[in-house]
Amino acid sequence: MKHYFFLCLSNIFIDNFILVKFLGLCPFMGVSNNIQSAVGMSLATSFVIIISSFFLWFINGFILIPYDLLYLRIILYILIISVLVQFLELFLKKISFRLYLMLGIFLPLITTNCAVLAIPLFNIYLHHTLIESILYGVSASLGYTLVMIIFSSIRERIIVSDIPLIFKGAPIALINISLMSITFMGFQGIIKL
Repeated sequence: MKHYFFLCLSNIFIDNFILVKFLGLCPFMGVSNNIQSAVGMSLATSFVIIISSFFLWFINGFILIPYDLLYLRIILYILIISVLVQFLELFLKKISFRLYLMLGIFLPLITTNCAVLAIPLFNIYLHHTLIESILYGVSASLGYTLVMIIFSSIRERIIVSDIPLIFKGAPIALINISLMSITFMGFQGIIKL
């Protein structure tokens, strides 16, 4: 049980996919202008990450490895992730059209979000069991959501602040990402896995 707790804690704070591993930066920068869209994108990405971690663990363990089809891993993973994103897109269009419009082009881009593909690949590389794979996906999603909410809160505050013209837009956003990254990297060394 302690192992699972530290796996989750490490994945949220120490090895955060956005700030430490620098994966998934495109939707992170594109959708973090306000908190509503950041939460919506985080939930959408989390759904795809968690469900794909579950399904892809089974596909890897019961189809790819036994039938020696490892060369199809990336193609099959992207296919499954694409199907999940399409399902999510149809679901959001039907249930919450406003959120669907708010996420815009970034919703289909979850398919190409490298964090979504990296998590199942890390599960394989780290030889995770099914429970560890699901916890890895959940904790990576929580870390992704945490960083999205913090950064979108900062960006909302920056918009109303008096910032020198040279720093407006992307420069101040990148400075803030750098400072957040340094903060999260400060957690390294606390937990040894």
